[in-house]
Amino acid sequence: MTTTGNARLRAARQGLGLRSQTALADAVTAAARDAGLRIAVTPRTVRRWESDTPPWPQPEHATALELLFHRPVVELGFTPPWGDDLREPAPDENPPRRRGGATHPRSRPLGQLLPASVATDYAAATVAYRRLYWSVPAPKLHRAVSEHADLGVDLIDQLSGSARSLLAAAVAESSLLSGRLEFFDLQKADLAQASYVQALQAAHEAHDSLLGAAALAHMAFAPAFSGDSSRAEESRDRVRAARAFARRADANDLVTAWLDAVEAEVETRFGDTRRALQLIHEAEQRLMDSDDVDTPAWFDWFSPERLAGFKGNTLMASGQGRESRETLEAALRTLPDNAVKQRSILLADLAATAVIENDPERACEHLSAALDQLGETWYATAMDRVKAVRQSLREWDSLPSVRDLDGRLYDWRTTVNSLVG
Repeated sequence: MTTTGNARLRAARQGLGLRSQTALADAVTAAARDAGLRIAVTPRTVRRWESDTPPWPQPEHATALELLFHRPVVELGFTPPWGDDLREPAPDENPPRRRGGATHPRSRPLGQLLPASVATDYAAATVAYRRLYWSVPAPKLHRAVSEHADLGVDLIDQLSGSARSLLAAAVAESSLLSGRLEFFDLQKADLAQASYVQALQAAHEAHDSLLGAAALAHMAFAPAFSGDSSRAEESRDRVRAARAFARRADANDLVTAWLDAVEAEVETRFGDTRRALQLIHEAEQRLMDSDDVDTPAWFDWFSPERLAGFKGNTLMASGQGRESRETLEAALRTLPDNAVKQRSILLADLAATAVIENDPERACEHLSAALDQLGETWYATAMDRVKAVRQSLREWDSLPSVRDLDGRLYDWRTTVNSLVG
C-alpha cells in the first residue's frame, strides 16, 4: 500500500513550480536569508517534512516556510506538538520570568500585538551577538547580550503564532549566550544559573526541546566546577535531563557527542576518569558517523577539535601525561584560527602535561603562549587553568623561566583583568 506523505506541503511546493525537494530546500533557505535568518535547509529536512509523520519545523524554518508560501505552517500539513490548545494564558497563568525569579509585567494588553517582523529583527540581532562572542571582550558584550535577552522576554507576549515561537527561540539562545559569558568568561556562576533558567523557560515557550537540552547541559557545569563532591548527583541529574530533552528533539550525532563530552567533563571533575574516557570514546564514534545534518546554527561551540580538548584534559587527570600531550597537540594543530579562547585552554592543558612529564621549561613556554592568547581575548576559565599550572610549578620557583613567567602573569594588564573579569 502506497502512502501519500504530507500531501499539503507537496501540493504547495508544486503550486510554486518547485519540482523537487531540493528546489524547495533552496527556496526556503533563500526566503530565510531575505528575512535575515541565517539557516540552511537541506533536502533531507524537506524529505522529513513531506513524510507521513512530518516533524514540527524549528521556529526559524517555520517562519521561512510561512514567508515562502504566505500561509501558516498548520495549513502546510504540520501539527503543533503542543496540541490544539492555542489560547492566550490568563494574566496570572504561567507568566514568563526574568532572571532572578521576578515576573515581568506585560507592557501591552493582550490583543495589541506587535508586527511579526519584530521577531525576525530580534532574531537577526541575536545572530549578530552569537558571532560577536568569538571576538568582542566579554564584559562589554555581556552587557549588551543580557539586555537583549531581557528585551526579548518583555516582547514574547506581544507576538502570536510562529512569530512568537521564533522570538522565544531567539530569547532562549540569547539567554544561553548570556549564561555562557557569565560562567566561562566572567566566572559569575549565580548569574549564569539564572540565565540558563531563563533560556529553558524561553525554549519551552518556543517548543524547542533542543535549546532546552542545551540549557540543561550547561547547568551541569556549575556543580561540577564547584569542587564540592556532594554536588555530583546534582550535576549528573542535569545531564540526564539534557539527554531526555535531546532524545525528544531527535538530536543528531554532533549534539549527542557534545552531551557525551559534557558528561565526561562532569565525571572527570568528580574523579571517575574511567567512565569519562568511555564517554569520550562513544563521542568519537558518533562523530565518525556524523554528517552534521540538521545542526542548528546556534550550536557553534563544539567540534572534533574541542572534543579532543575534553579528551586531553581527562587523560591528564588520569595521569596519562604523554597520551594527553599527543592528543592536545593534535587538537591544537587543527584548531581554527578564530578559536582564540579554546587555544588558550589547550595551551594551559599542554603546560599541565609538561609538568606531569617533569619539563618545567616547556610548561612555561606553553603558559606564556596561553597568556599571549589571553592578552588578545580574555577568558577567565583559561586563566584559572594557567594559575593552576603555575601553582604546580612551585618546586621550580627558582628557575629563570618560572620567574619570567611570573613577570608575565602578574603584569598590569593581566592582573587587572584577573581581578575585574
